[in-house]
Parts: sequence; C-alpha cells; structure tokens
Amino acid sequence: MNVVFVITETGQEVLQMVSTDVAGLLAAVKGESVTFPHGDYQYDFHTLDHYLEENVYRQELVIYLKAFKRETPVAQKGQETGFDYDDLLDSY
Repeated sequence: MNVVFVITETGQEVLQMVSTDVAGLLAAVKGESVTFPHGDYQYDFHTLDHYLEENVYRQELVIYLKAFKRETPVAQKGQETGFDYDDLLDSY
C-alpha cells in the first residue's frame, strides 16, 4: 500500500513509500517519535484514502505528524558530574 507522511501544520509531504506491513508501520509511528533527517515528529492522526487510477481503485494511507518537542531537563552547571568546569578553567 502507498503510504505518505505529511506534516499536519504545513501540509508538507515528507516521505512517500510503499509498505506491505501497514499495521506494523502504524504501530511504530505511534511510538515516542518519528525521526527524519530534518527533524523529529510525533504521530497526530491518519486517514485511509481511496482513489481511482487508470480505472483501478487504489488505497493510500496518509500519516499526519506534528512537531515533536523533547522535554529534556537542562542540567545546571556541574550537576551531572559534581564538577564545576569554571573552577577548573580558573585554576589554569
């Protein structure tokens, strides 16, 4: 089946592919995030479209994605290592 990934906010088509495991693909994109070379996205929703091409009905799965913002806490100075890098630099 033809599968198309679209950014919900812009309508931009970012990938078009053919898959024989649509259920597996949908399960995978509903995970934490979907990564492309230009950014990370999250599953938003999907549609199954039917269309006529050369007198043959075809199906196309359109997967809509929204921007993914990682909620990574910003470590304070020296928090992860217990080491203050500024003190080290001052000692030189």
